[in-house]
Amino acid sequence: MTTSTGPDFATRRRSQLFDELLAMFLAEGFAHFTLDALAARLRCSKSTLYALATSKGDLVRAVTVHFFRGATADVEAAVAAAEQPRDRISAYLSAVGDALTPASEQFLTDLADFAPAREVYEQNTAVAMRRVQELIDDGVASGWFRDVHAAFAADLVATAMVRIQQGAVRTETGLDDADAYRELAAIVTHGITA
Repeated sequence: MTTSTGPDFATRRRSQLFDELLAMFLAEGFAHFTLDALAARLRCSKSTLYALATSKGDLVRAVTVHFFRGATADVEAAVAAAEQPRDRISAYLSAVGDALTPASEQFLTDLADFAPAREVYEQNTAVAMRRVQELIDDGVASGWFRDVHAAFAADLVATAMVRIQQGAVRTETGLDDADAYRELAAIVTHGITA
């Protein structure tokens, strides 16, 4: 039997707090919150928050990592469900868009303005570029994609991903990050299909 003070409870409570913080940050951004305000909204003590991270900045970074860890799992599940290489790259980029759908403009602005969180986004964008290159390589090797230079195609995708991440696409086109990823998926898969 699990008690309300055992290790399982602590792990569940920690995960619940990260999920609640993530939901608040995605909806409202995070720059305007103080630790006192977060503790009040979560109905917990500041010491509970300090158990998650040593400062507000560290907490924001940890919540951002939590977001991308969950998003990565969802994206890879979408790729695994796709049968053909063309469908995998489309599933990958579309799933990235889906993962970003709940992110408010304020969250994305705060993310771009706060270096530790922005670095997490940038690291995930770099990982995504490598993953897209793998998916393109697989598609070329299996004959689904024409013989494109996979590293160049992935670099082209990465450039778009960085512009999306930095808010430039939103500013120039009006597309939010989620829709921009969906458009990128359509352009890439149709452009390299054999």
